[in-house]
Amino acid sequence: MSQAEADVLIVEDDEGLAELLVDELDGEGYGVRLVGTVSEAQEEIRNRQPDLILTDLRLPGEDGTALLEWVRELPEPPALILITAFGTVRQAVESLKAGADDFLTKPLDLDHLKVTLERALETRRLRAEVRRFREALQEGGFHGMLGRSPQFQELAESVKRVARGSGAVLITGESGVGKELVARAVHAESPRSEAPFLAVNCAGIPEHLLESEFFGHEKGAFTGATSSRDGLFVQADGGTLLLDEIGEMSLDLQAKLLRVLEEGRVRPVGGNREHRVDVRILAATNRDLEEALEEKRFRKDLFYRLQTFQLHVPRLRDREGDLELLVGHFVSRVAARQGRRVPRLSRGVLERLQDYPFPGNVRELENVLERAVTFCEGDVVTLDHLPERVRLRAEPEPVGESGHPGAAERTGAATAAPVLFPADGEILPLRDMEARYIHWVLDRVGGNKRRAASLLGIGRRTLYRRLEEALSAEGEGENE
Repeated sequence: MSQAEADVLIVEDDEGLAELLVDELDGEGYGVRLVGTVSEAQEEIRNRQPDLILTDLRLPGEDGTALLEWVRELPEPPALILITAFGTVRQAVESLKAGADDFLTKPLDLDHLKVTLERALETRRLRAEVRRFREALQEGGFHGMLGRSPQFQELAESVKRVARGSGAVLITGESGVGKELVARAVHAESPRSEAPFLAVNCAGIPEHLLESEFFGHEKGAFTGATSSRDGLFVQADGGTLLLDEIGEMSLDLQAKLLRVLEEGRVRPVGGNREHRVDVRILAATNRDLEEALEEKRFRKDLFYRLQTFQLHVPRLRDREGDLELLVGHFVSRVAARQGRRVPRLSRGVLERLQDYPFPGNVRELENVLERAVTFCEGDVVTLDHLPERVRLRAEPEPVGESGHPGAAERTGAATAAPVLFPADGEILPLRDMEARYIHWVLDRVGGNKRRAASLLGIGRRTLYRRLEEALSAEGEGENE
C-alpha cells in the first residue's frame, strides 16, 4: 500500500506535536485524522478503521498501551506505532512484545518517521496478503485450482455435478485456462478417484503411433514392436482417460475411438482378441469443434457422444477478481522453488497485470511471474521485471464516448490532445490546467479511475481528492 492510499489516525494531546504530524503526513499524501484520547480513538476506529495508528504512549486517562490492547482484539487490526519519551523506552519495548509494530522517541526525526510508517504499512500489507492467501487455499482452492470469482465457483459446482455421472465429458476453453486441471478435478470428485487417471496429448504423438498408444500392440505388429504393450485404455481400466487436443485426431482414429465408447472393447494393433475396458473418457479442446464438423474434420457421431456432459473453462480475463489471488500464489510458489524470500510487488505492477488481457490465460500469468521473480534480484518486483509485451500492452487503447477500446478511432473524441492553453492566450491557474488534464486522461480510459491514477502516477485517493477540489473550484467560480 502506498502512502497516497493509506489512512492514518494520530492520537496525540500535545497540540504542537499534533499539528506537526498532521502537516507532515498530509504533505506526504496520507489521509490523516486526529484525536486526543484513547476513547476518541476507539470511536474513530469503530466508524472507519485506519490502516495505521500513530499514538503517544502518554495520554490523558488511558495510555497508548490500553489502545494497543484494544486494537489487537480487532479481526484485522491496523498497524500501530507508539511515540514515547526517552524515559519510557523500556515500556515501549514491552509494547513491541505485546504487538506494537514500532516506536518513535521524542524529539521526532521526521525522516525516521516516514521510514517507520512506510515499513509498518508494508508489514501490514504482507500480513494481509499471507492471510488472504491462506484463506484462499482453504476457501478458494479446488483440486489444485484457485479462484473465488462467481465464474470459478460456477465451474467448480459444475465439476462436482458432472463427476457424479459416468458419460463422456467435453472440456472446452482457450489455451492455458487449465483444462487438464478441470479434468483431474472431475476424476478426483468421481467414484473413480482411487483408480488411474491418465492423460494423452493427441497433438503431441505422431499420428501413426496414436492407435498403438491408445489400444496397445502385439509383438511384431509393426517395425520396432519388439514386445507386446498395453495401451492407455487398458492401463486406465476402471479409471479416467483424458484425450487432450482431441480436435487434432484423425478421422480414421475418431471412428475407432467411437467404437470403443459404444462397445467398451479395444483390440491391440496386430492382435486378434479384444479386451473389455471400463474407462470414462474426458476430451479437451481449444478448437471450435462445431466448425470442424461443418468442415468435415470431426465426426458428428463422436462429437455428440463426447458431449454427454460439457464443461467450459472461463478465460482468466473473465474471472472477476481472481488474478490478484493467483498472482500471490504463483509469486510465493516461484520464490519457494528458488529458496528465496517472497518478494513484494511494487506500486503499479498489479495494476499493470490487471490491465493486460493475458491471451495465454493462467499459464501465461504463471510464466510471466516466474520470469519477474527470477529477474528480481532484490525484494521488490518492479515494472522493469515484467516482459515487454505486458508493459506495452497495458497502455490503454483510446476510447470514445461509448467507453469501448478502439471507439476513439471511429469518433476522434479521445485522440486529440487536452486543451491546456486557451486560444486567446489567457493564463489559467495551475489547478485548472491540472483538472483539465485529469479529465482528459479519464476520458481516454473510459472513466476508469484506477487506470487513470496509474497513468498519472498518483494514488486513487489523491485522484479523488483532486477531482473534488476541481469540482469545488468550479462551484466557487459560478458563485462569484
